[in-house]
Amino acid sequence: MRKVLLFLIATFFISVGMRAQTKEIHILSANDMHANIDNMPILADIVDSLRAIDNNLLVFSAGDNRTGNPINDLYSIPTYPMTALMNFVGFDASAFGNHEFDSKQKGLRSVLAYSHFPHLCANIQADTALHITPLPYKIFDIEGVRIGVLSVVQLGTHGMPDAHPNLLKGMSFTPVEETIRKYLWLRDKVDVFILLSHIGYEDDVEMANKFPCFDLIIGGHTHTQLKGGEMHNGVLVTQNVNKLKRVTLTTIKVEEGKVISKEAKNIEVEGHQGKNLTAQAIVDSFNNNPEFQRQLAWAEEFCNVEELGSMMCDAMIEEAEADLAIENYGGVRYDKKEAGPFTIHDVLRLDPFGNPCIEMTLTGEEFRRMLISCFDNSQGYFPFVGGVVCHVQLDKEQERIIDLKLFTLDGKKFNLKKKYKVVTNSFVAAICDEPRSDQGTDIGMICSDMLMHFLEKKGKVDYRGVKRINFIQ
Repeated sequence: MRKVLLFLIATFFISVGMRAQTKEIHILSANDMHANIDNMPILADIVDSLRAIDNNLLVFSAGDNRTGNPINDLYSIPTYPMTALMNFVGFDASAFGNHEFDSKQKGLRSVLAYSHFPHLCANIQADTALHITPLPYKIFDIEGVRIGVLSVVQLGTHGMPDAHPNLLKGMSFTPVEETIRKYLWLRDKVDVFILLSHIGYEDDVEMANKFPCFDLIIGGHTHTQLKGGEMHNGVLVTQNVNKLKRVTLTTIKVEEGKVISKEAKNIEVEGHQGKNLTAQAIVDSFNNNPEFQRQLAWAEEFCNVEELGSMMCDAMIEEAEADLAIENYGGVRYDKKEAGPFTIHDVLRLDPFGNPCIEMTLTGEEFRRMLISCFDNSQGYFPFVGGVVCHVQLDKEQERIIDLKLFTLDGKKFNLKKKYKVVTNSFVAAICDEPRSDQGTDIGMICSDMLMHFLEKKGKVDYRGVKRINFIQ
């Protein structure tokens, strides 16, 4: 893989016959790293190799640097391991992703304070007392070429990033398009105009079509794997899958203050053989926590996210002695899990949010409406359930539920008039805004703790083939 990288560097950085006044800007971009600190020594080696050729290489993150690894997320200074490693690698800027807010307000202030690079976000307004002050944009000067980088974070159905509402108190957010229009004057101040975005691939494409003034959009949030980059309305759009499996190397050629060409290519991180040994030593020191490796249960292979979500719902039901449970799709952070020990570390990677469990008494119909509301407020992802089987019919655009029928686990008709004890996490309780008779009570238990207790009691779990969500044509 190192030979491949060196070849890529050679072909990317050498322009045969290039006129003297043409300058190249090289940008390495990552997105949605989600605290995969184990891949940071590899990234450091890639950056070292690139900077040996071009010391002016810019390194950007499109946000969601945290949430996904308890070694990082539960550190005494939240997110310090990832921040320290990003400092070591030499990042030049990072967007705010929605999961940056998972650090809570105190933790987010620490991230900003300990970072040797600026965090950018133009569409946030925070109360002065919070001391959360990302820059809206930053202008870099590379040998006389001015590169303007504007950044925005995604907003969900309530006009807030996809984070627990309690973590966003004292903050307000301006819609993305409105924010971009406010900063269009930057185009006249720079030679290269970049949107460092955490709004998702489809919205990146929409912004490219609405604002062709951008030369490049470096995207994140939806973990969309592009082959290098895609050109939309003359704007180059890039994004990779999550957890630092790949990064993108973009070259922009500038001549007399005008962009004359741009291209992007992927670099495989996990296939790269080299590691920065100092960075590896830093990672090893952070990973040295044997308590996280304690086995709770033996698990057969989880083949998909629904099997994991079903187990999480069952854990809430059993621990809270409830009838029904809801787990939002985004609350399940594994796609699958191989057979083997299920450790504390695994639980905290699967559910890294620390959300309290909320209990409510609802009729079957209220529960049904809550499932629809969770779908509507989770960007069209149907939640996972415990205690029922769901038959879901969507419209042709797959954006709206036109019918939802519920059945008991043994296939009988579900009673919509009966009252049930329902449990869910505090995030679901907060985002579901449908009318209901009981808004819920915190039962004093953290959902991840409930899953640990559940696994330890079971000793062995097997959810192969469990399917409770059926989409009906």
